[in-house]
Amino acid sequence: MTDVKAGGASAVSEAGLVVREAEYGDKLAAVEPGGAEYIPLDQRHGTPLKLFWTWTSPNLEFATIFLGVLAVAAFGLNFWQAVAAAALGSALGALSHAVLSARAPRHGVGQMVLGRVPFGFRGNALPAGLNTIAGGIGWFAVNSVSAALALSTLTGLPKALCLFVVVAIQVTVGFFGHNFVHTVERYAFPVLAVVFVLASIVILSKADFGAPASGEGGGLGGFLIATAAAFGYAAGWNPYAADLTRYLAPDTPRLPVALFAGLGIFVGCTGLQIVGAAAVTIGGDALGDPTGTFTGHMPTLIGDLTLLAVTLGAICANAINVYSGSMSFVTIGVKLPMALQRAMVALVFGVLGLVVAYFGLDDAGHDYEAFLLIIAYWIGPWLGVIFMDMWLRRGQPIDGLLYDTTHRNLAGPIAMAVGIVVSVALFCNQELYVAPVPKNVPEVGDITFAVGFVLAALVYAALRRLPGRTSAAPQES
Repeated sequence: MTDVKAGGASAVSEAGLVVREAEYGDKLAAVEPGGAEYIPLDQRHGTPLKLFWTWTSPNLEFATIFLGVLAVAAFGLNFWQAVAAAALGSALGALSHAVLSARAPRHGVGQMVLGRVPFGFRGNALPAGLNTIAGGIGWFAVNSVSAALALSTLTGLPKALCLFVVVAIQVTVGFFGHNFVHTVERYAFPVLAVVFVLASIVILSKADFGAPASGEGGGLGGFLIATAAAFGYAAGWNPYAADLTRYLAPDTPRLPVALFAGLGIFVGCTGLQIVGAAAVTIGGDALGDPTGTFTGHMPTLIGDLTLLAVTLGAICANAINVYSGSMSFVTIGVKLPMALQRAMVALVFGVLGLVVAYFGLDDAGHDYEAFLLIIAYWIGPWLGVIFMDMWLRRGQPIDGLLYDTTHRNLAGPIAMAVGIVVSVALFCNQELYVAPVPKNVPEVGDITFAVGFVLAALVYAALRRLPGRTSAAPQES
């Protein structure tokens, strides 16, 4: 096979793996070298427990709270319906995240490198490219706006200046890479947990849990839209899952890896969505001034601490977004001659995310609502292909395909494209486009992600079983 060199930092093993040769190990004050290479055994380190705070911290931010706000204020649910939607959607996203996280230590590569098996080396550019845009730029911009608004409210400084400050911090963490990201999430966790527990106690003590549903929507349709949004938020981390577990030793038990990664997603997402839904029942302009209204229900000290925690939580989220977004880009197969290719790409995405975030400062709530639903539209079909391929190949070796530039599997990109196009065309329920099914049957809400998942999985299974299917890979794949 063809080796994709990274400034002399990689070599091809006998098994065909592109192995990163540069020393990194558990160093903290060092920039993670290379890009998407296989992590050799002597560089493996860490324990599954760290995955709990690594995946809880980035969800302890106002973006998660606002999702609960939307369930009540925008989707027309009452508090208990919003709780059920948050729990169901988050649980589904956490479950898929757990499975994907547990798979990585054995193979020692990132999530999008594993995606080369069902999509082919070149075909994998479809999900990797989408994740680059959605994570490295889209999510990065959304969370940067959230942090900037909180910091501006707290300090009184101009929003643009606050945006520049938080972006600079986020990009620095992402630039240093894997070990630094895990460390930041670890030390931010107790701070975020304590502050948000205090904030939650205040909000829940004032909430009216029996308040009737308000606003348009509601019913089964509103519940399904809220569930889809909760899933989109939780599953938005799925394309990053293996990136943060690939340094674990290959003999690490899968159960604790899955458990701590999944719990981190579920606890962080569900807990703060519930608090956000409760805050709406207190009153105020939850959609027009979400951050100010939320903290306005609190004593000044707790409110100020919450604004600080909102800023820190968004930084934790975007450290992972810019890190894994750059990982996805280098997985596409673009040849970069530098030894720090992933780190340099992270810097570029930070600049692009800064520009996008700047133009979203004045309409954050509306942009976030649309983004949450749209993000699930491609992740659903992508997961359908990934999980169906895992099922069809169960017990078969796949390492030989991870860096094989001749590997073709058109079933993956075709199935994913069909899943996206058909599900969006028929089931999308967005302000700019309401598809025929929800237009005529509002009770279906927005089940685009579920339809896309099932359809992509079935199409992939059918194409893989066709005789003479297009694939240069051996059957052992």
